Amino acid sequence: MPNAAFDRLDRKILDLLQKDGRLSNVELAEKIALSPSPCLRRVRGLEDRGVIRQYVALLDPLKVGLGLLAYVSVTLEKRGKMAAESFGRVVMTWPEVVNCYSMTGEMDYLLRVHVQDLEHFTRFMMDRLLKQPSVIDVRSNFVLERIKDTVALPLTHLG
Repeated sequence: MPNAAFDRLDRKILDLLQKDGRLSNVELAEKIALSPSPCLRRVRGLEDRGVIRQYVALLDPLKVGLGLLAYVSVTLEKRGKMAAESFGRVVMTWPEVVNCYSMTGEMDYLLRVHVQDLEHFTRFMMDRLLKQPSVIDVRSNFVLERIKDTVALPLTHLG
């Protein structure tokens, strides 16, 4: 049961760090009304347990020239586990693919792909994705507008 593993202070730390991962330990401790040493121990404990996986800078795709976001569903031929393992390995080498999920339902994989423009997307599709021998179907959807775009996980279920 995950709720038992997180007390009120842990939940507050996680919430605050999801909003601003650059908070110093002193600032974080102040916001949760705890002294810096115990606060740091709690953060390190969350890191050691793998709850906090990593700290990153989130870039604005448009400001770094990646104006086209596509979600691509991929279906593979159903000949054993080898095709899926091979596909997974090659996807890891494609910088345009920022997320890849193995799915249930009609598709086998869902890719989130950031590229410069339609020309870049076409090259990605023709030169990489469609050249994979196990790929039998690909469907693309392009994002028209970002309504909600967050990486923060909901924590309300933790109490």
